[in-house]
Amino acid sequence: MNGHALAEAIGAAGIFTAITVTIWQVAVTWRAKVLAPREGKYQRLAETSAAVQEHTELQLREITLLLEDMRGRVVALERILKEVE
Repeated sequence: MNGHALAEAIGAAGIFTAITVTIWQVAVTWRAKVLAPREGKYQRLAETSAAVQEHTELQLREITLLLEDMRGRVVALERILKEVE
């Protein structure tokens, strides 16, 4: 292999590498542009889910307090009924 053929082989490999990297970068950029809106939707969904979960937790606390109050009242009522008997 003479020097000219070696230079052509190295040049061809370099051009092939440059084309491959360019195609790769275009594909990565395109994929990022396509996925960006979807990521935004997932972010909004996560925020909404967190807000709903927090609201549900508050409601559960309120219901728990109401049940504890009702339990106390039922115990008091049972005590009164036993005294009346």
